[in-house]
Amino acid sequence: MKRLSLAAALMLAACGGGQKQAPPPPPTVSVAAPLGREVVDWDDYVGRFEAPQDVELRPRVTGTVTRIYFKNGQDVKRGEALFEIDPRPYRAALQQAEAQIARAEAAVTNARQVQARTQSLLEARAVSREEFENNQATVRSAEADLAAARAARDNARLNVGFTTLRAPFSGRVSDRRVDLGASVTADTTVMTRLVSIDPIWFSFEGAEAFYLKNLRQDQRGERRSSRYTANPVEIQLADETGYRWHGRMAFLDNAVDPNSGTIRAKAVVPNPTRFLTPGMFGRARLLGSGTYRALMIPDEAVVTDQSRKLVWVTNRENKVEQRAIETGPIVDGLRVVRAGLAPTDLVIIEGIGRLQPGMPVTPKRTEIKARPSDNTPHSQPLITPPSSQATSAGAQ
Repeated sequence: MKRLSLAAALMLAACGGGQKQAPPPPPTVSVAAPLGREVVDWDDYVGRFEAPQDVELRPRVTGTVTRIYFKNGQDVKRGEALFEIDPRPYRAALQQAEAQIARAEAAVTNARQVQARTQSLLEARAVSREEFENNQATVRSAEADLAAARAARDNARLNVGFTTLRAPFSGRVSDRRVDLGASVTADTTVMTRLVSIDPIWFSFEGAEAFYLKNLRQDQRGERRSSRYTANPVEIQLADETGYRWHGRMAFLDNAVDPNSGTIRAKAVVPNPTRFLTPGMFGRARLLGSGTYRALMIPDEAVVTDQSRKLVWVTNRENKVEQRAIETGPIVDGLRVVRAGLAPTDLVIIEGIGRLQPGMPVTPKRTEIKARPSDNTPHSQPLITPPSSQATSAGAQ
């Protein structure tokens, strides 16, 4: 019995040891070819809005403020009256100047009549030439006095006009700095401040590296310099996610600041609603390249290994490989790949969590689609000059 039990145990052990567990099936992953699209790069800048015209209004005449025509902070049009300075003294001066003109005109008329009579007597040799020449000098002196009187009249008329302080351009006024009855001094007293806001400037500074990049692009004919071309600029405000404000480059300074290594620039932005206000902060993107063909993949398919960017791809044997890539900005929700991928590569976009090099997988073909969104996060250039943003060429 003991021998039979031992034999049965050996047979059972032999049978159990002969069975092998089947290996697990290869994991299923989603793969897709990179999406190809014509794109345009944009460079990021930070700046503030400025008024193209910003002046402190001072009176042209001295006197007492008798009227104030505007409300603090309101929009005004060019030529609109803002203040009135007591015009009565200047109107009196104008009347006096006009009386001086009448006197000078009478003197000229009389001098010319005397000259005409003296000339007739000179022809009859009844007066000397010296007396005739003296009468000629009297005429010229009277005519000069008349011209001076007319100039004084014009100056008095200007002063009467200056008693009404008008807006030199359309814009928005600040608060009044003087009150009714206040005495103001010509060219000295600040009465208010006026700024123009439509259009408005967006002022920013660009790094020397970006400036050099743009110069090289201009030399190669890829993108015209903003010094000579009104390149497009798109701006977002501090509380916005999209770039809803559109303008054009209007100014590029003539020198790089040696202290900061930056160059000043300005873009002009239409502001018909007068929503944009001088001093507002904004983030701008400036056209940073010509149109070029780019490959794009979802950002979640990119793996970071210290300073390297990697993606997983499948080969012909359906085994996975790692591929080092050079990334660019986000375009329509997808990451631009500047180098490291071919249009025919199959990139693993889902199921990359447990992959190992050489692992077999079951690929499931899918398609990469653009995911345009105004609030897509933007990449930041590391050293420059790689652009931090881009858009589809058709979105310019």
